[in-house]
Amino acid sequence: KWRGAAVRVLRGGGAGSPRAASGEAAAQLRRRLESELEDIRGAGTWKSERVIASRQGPHLRLAGGGAGAYGTAGRALGLFPRCDARASLSLPAGILNFCANNYLGLSSHPEVIRAAVEALEKFGAGLSSVRFICGTQSIHKDLEEKIARFHQREDAILYASCFDANAGIFEALLTPEDAVLSDELNHASIIDGIRLCKANKYRYKHMDMQDLEAKLQDAQKHRLRLVATDGAFSMDGDIAPLREICQLAQKYDALVFIDECHATGFLGPNGRGTDELLGVMDKVTIINSTLGKALGGAAGGYTTGPKPLIDLLRQRSRPYLFSNSLPPAVVGCASKALDLLLESNAIAQSMAAKTQRFRSKMTAAGFTISGKDHPICPVMLGDARLAAVMAEDMLNRGIYVIGFSYPVVPKGKARIRVQISAVHSDEDIDRCVEAFTEVGRKHGALP
Repeated sequence: KWRGAAVRVLRGGGAGSPRAASGEAAAQLRRRLESELEDIRGAGTWKSERVIASRQGPHLRLAGGGAGAYGTAGRALGLFPRCDARASLSLPAGILNFCANNYLGLSSHPEVIRAAVEALEKFGAGLSSVRFICGTQSIHKDLEEKIARFHQREDAILYASCFDANAGIFEALLTPEDAVLSDELNHASIIDGIRLCKANKYRYKHMDMQDLEAKLQDAQKHRLRLVATDGAFSMDGDIAPLREICQLAQKYDALVFIDECHATGFLGPNGRGTDELLGVMDKVTIINSTLGKALGGAAGGYTTGPKPLIDLLRQRSRPYLFSNSLPPAVVGCASKALDLLLESNAIAQSMAAKTQRFRSKMTAAGFTISGKDHPICPVMLGDARLAAVMAEDMLNRGIYVIGFSYPVVPKGKARIRVQISAVHSDEDIDRCVEAFTEVGRKHGALP
């Protein structure tokens, strides 16, 4: 009976046409917004959302056509042992996806999906509560322990996203007596999180250690100094010089914070991230990262580090205190993704050769690829319109990539960002390079 009543209530509240606010103020707002939107279209920086009608993976079906299935690379790595081989090879209209953060191909891994379904059935759809009231289940504590063990840290705390983790840490940790030193190209969530805190703020030039040292010298007058950097920068595919940052931090008695969203799961011998890759795991104090990219791709973020810090965040971090707990299905799939990484480093290690194949072939074709040795491979074009037109033409050839331009990247540095996944085959990569070469010549990006 209660189900029927709920359905009737929902239906009763959802009928009718959309209502627009009336009055001159609302009309003035609408005119201003429409003008701003038209300016975005005119500048060639409008961002469209293509609708996917299949699971996330290297092969997609877009709404309106195109078949999607997993290719031979997934089976070769043992990621999709239960896939139907005939379906995997039937891709006459398939779209090759080269723009997802699905680095390890775990978003549709059968064991990850199964773990999510089991958690959904056992623990329900959600908690309808924040953590400290009645929103903490055993699976939340288990996942936090597993994250800490994976990163070899003392403790961890879950958030709805890494954006929330970044929004919640600086304000809780730093006071007006302290200082935070941030790379100028840090992710927007780090920038926004730093804006929320009352610490003294320094911004150093991108990966410029001389400038960072000068800022650290100036910050000696403050009680605590925290250097904040992305481990891997998502728009440029470059990796922070953590060895040098940690040396400077030690010299000037500072702490190091890294955002590992584009590193966790696949950088380093065991996929633990840039601190493992560069041999400074014992020198980085705080790590923020995501469950929404390599670790299952669903949602969620976390902070891991010293236990007293994690305890403090549970008491003071506003996004944690005032946001619902992660849904059980999300917790289940992230936990299984970590299990797979803890059992074997084979998936993480498969990335290097695929990344090198794409980068070397694109460079040989005449393109400029930003960054180094990272599966984020920005194809630098400069012009925003060129990036948008080439990305659209790539889709016409069955390759799904996205052009990035201002304000996501600085003006004059528009690019098409390509992202390599462990489940891309060599054939997938070669087809992508061939399409780029054709489209680049067509639009004058190549001679």
